[in-house]
Amino acid sequence: MTPFDLRRHLIPFRSQLLPHIFTDTLVIGSGVAGLRAAIEAAQHGDVVALAKEAIDHSNSSWAQGGIAAAIDANDSPQSHFDDTLRAGAGLCEARAVRTLVEEGPAEIEQLLAWGMRVDRNAAGQPQLGLEGGHGRARIIHSDGDATGRELMRTLIAHARATPGIRLFDRCFGVDLLSTSSGRVTGAVTWSPRYGLQIIWARATILAGGGAGQVYRETSNPRVATGDALAMAWRAGAWMRDLEFMQFHPTSLYIAGAPRHLISEAVRGEGAVLVDRRGQRIMAGRHPQEDLAPRDVVTRGIVEHLAGSGEPCAHLDARHLGSAKFAERFPSLASMLAGYGIDGGRDLMPVHPAAHYTIGGVRTDVDGRTSLTGLYACGEVAANGVHGANRLASNSLLEGLVFGRRCVGAALKDSLPDPVPMHIESRVQTVVAGELDLADVRSSLRSAMWRNVGIVRHGAKLADCLDMFAFWGRYALGSVFDTPEGWETQNLLTVGHLMTRAALERRESRGTHQRLDAPEEDSAGPGHIDWRTGVPASQRHAVGVIGAAS
Repeated sequence: MTPFDLRRHLIPFRSQLLPHIFTDTLVIGSGVAGLRAAIEAAQHGDVVALAKEAIDHSNSSWAQGGIAAAIDANDSPQSHFDDTLRAGAGLCEARAVRTLVEEGPAEIEQLLAWGMRVDRNAAGQPQLGLEGGHGRARIIHSDGDATGRELMRTLIAHARATPGIRLFDRCFGVDLLSTSSGRVTGAVTWSPRYGLQIIWARATILAGGGAGQVYRETSNPRVATGDALAMAWRAGAWMRDLEFMQFHPTSLYIAGAPRHLISEAVRGEGAVLVDRRGQRIMAGRHPQEDLAPRDVVTRGIVEHLAGSGEPCAHLDARHLGSAKFAERFPSLASMLAGYGIDGGRDLMPVHPAAHYTIGGVRTDVDGRTSLTGLYACGEVAANGVHGANRLASNSLLEGLVFGRRCVGAALKDSLPDPVPMHIESRVQTVVAGELDLADVRSSLRSAMWRNVGIVRHGAKLADCLDMFAFWGRYALGSVFDTPEGWETQNLLTVGHLMTRAALERRESRGTHQRLDAPEEDSAGPGHIDWRTGVPASQRHAVGVIGAAS
């Protein structure tokens, strides 16, 4: 084993000694993309859908901002298309974006038919909000700032009422299984009730979300540890643009408190970013000022804080007043009240935080990965919709559209039933002292925030790789038997891959900012695609990064 082997299975096992489950479609992940895929797949066969924790505990449930879709008579898919490409800083794939904006409105109609509640105006039509980067109001909300919660309630209820879907909650996807020819045939999973088991599937859909927990400052829930990304990497799938992590400009900044997201919709209602003296931060920085694309606003805050020495910015929504703020943003108002803050009367301390993993498993417009039998959708996938910077509120729509399309692709591919194989995973271990997993996680998250955060430098990225090599020599050479250990190994894997990709992209583009390469390079690398097994000496010749080792 190399000192830092990112390719092996996490655990030793013999398939013939484990319980077996058979299904037509295995969905790994229970957010909006995973549940939409499961519901669609159940129309054509049996489905097993895995939730890492409780079925409603995902990034999707936390979404405040809403769902972007061109459903208004004064809007159009073309306008939504143009806004998405503009935000993506030259790296969006036009066909994927076109698919999103043209098929999105039908997904909204489907949600309404399934019983999703949305905020409506006096005429009974959906009340549409405005968010950063959008030229028109097209954001659908539920209960002001609880869109993700209502969306997930709708999907969970429909999934539970759909025959043929088995929802396995608190079931951890450990590793993908594949044949010698590279076809994915299912996964090894673990649950506290049944332990290790194998799920054989004709088609496997990865919808396990992103890796926000690789950073110390993040708006993501505890479960976002990059497990699906790491699984795909170990299986040999092509990855794309992992250096692009979107930092949300406004998370609550209070010492010792979680970095609660403060929705972009607050700025859509007229709130502005100010410093402690009340001076506008975004004035004059961009034509859309506080409603500029997220990378622009985040960069504006960071530059201002660097020049002023202040620890945070402030969001000023005092023009709304206490009553209107609480009416428009009830969940946010309740959360802020717990810290003694009235969002309609007080300035809200904010700071950027890691929010959305833009890069991921490379797919085509139908969710196909480079491995036969493996599909990906949602935050784990890099299908070209987001480019180098995600347009606000496109992610929930992406999960709906491409979750459904993955199933269509699997049906077209006419995959045969998997033939159960005898698989033996032998994991070589190193002799190491007892590991403090909490300390390893804390150290790597701090290192990622300092060195691979909002503003980067080649020398710091190289130093960070050295740190990963040191931690990986022990943590990746150990065998664990609980999710805490596997999550730590996945965080190390994904953090290392992100850092390698960031070092390779020698330009500043979208969310990716390099102090030693501050300009966008029009002749630069474009997308950075990579997988295991590609020699490092070939990465420039073939346009990919070599296998990390």
